[in-house]
Amino acid sequence: MKTVFLAGAQGKMGQSIEELIEGQADFSLAGRLTTKKALDQQSKKQARTVPTFTDLSAIDVSADVWVDVTNPAAAFENGQYALTHGFDLVMGTSGLQADDLEKLRALALENDQSALVVPNFSMTAVLLMQFAGQAAKYLPAAEIIEAHHEDKVDAPSGTAKATADLIVSARQKEPAIPHSAALARGDQGQGVPIHAMRLPGILAEETVVFGSAGETLTIKQSTNNRSSFMTGVARSIRNVNEIVGLEIGLDKVL
Repeated sequence: MKTVFLAGAQGKMGQSIEELIEGQADFSLAGRLTTKKALDQQSKKQARTVPTFTDLSAIDVSADVWVDVTNPAAAFENGQYALTHGFDLVMGTSGLQADDLEKLRALALENDQSALVVPNFSMTAVLLMQFAGQAAKYLPAAEIIEAHHEDKVDAPSGTAKATADLIVSARQKEPAIPHSAALARGDQGQGVPIHAMRLPGILAEETVVFGSAGETLTIKQSTNNRSSFMTGVARSIRNVNEIVGLEIGLDKVL
């Protein structure tokens, strides 16, 4: 039995994960971290049997795994707390900076805990990244278009950044296209132009377009329902303890 503490329980992703935990015979929800507003609203609807907290300092339960689907402003502090209080960490919150991830990695090693940061729990997103890495060996010129719902805070997305990193590391030569600082050419912080859209009516999409003389290759992934993330969430919870220190990407537990 894996006991789970869920941070970000008030969000749509958090609610989906709670339903997942309740539906798995080998999972048990030990506690939640949520906002005071959400807790007040929930208490009016129904009594809660699982301990629910609004502040890290008030948490008095233990669990095997801390699952964090909060926001970039809270996730780093939550991760620090988890790794120093006996939890393995599954971080589904994207937008953390590289130095924050290194600090979490050091904490995981220091405290003999395991941490997995997952930019995207979707299996098809993992496959898209792997396919993009393969294509980049032969087609170094590439651009990424990513689209998410209007409530997603970080842009570009963690998935797009991870895809760009894979493309750059797989390239066998630089593309013969000069990089430009012009905003219309997208964010180029990862070495590949990334164009980010935030619109209602979209959950998550990523398209990678590779170009070569006389031809193009387009790889696209679309997520239409948060249920598509649950296989990856479950796999992460079950296997995070196999990780030494901190790793990034769902593929590390597949």
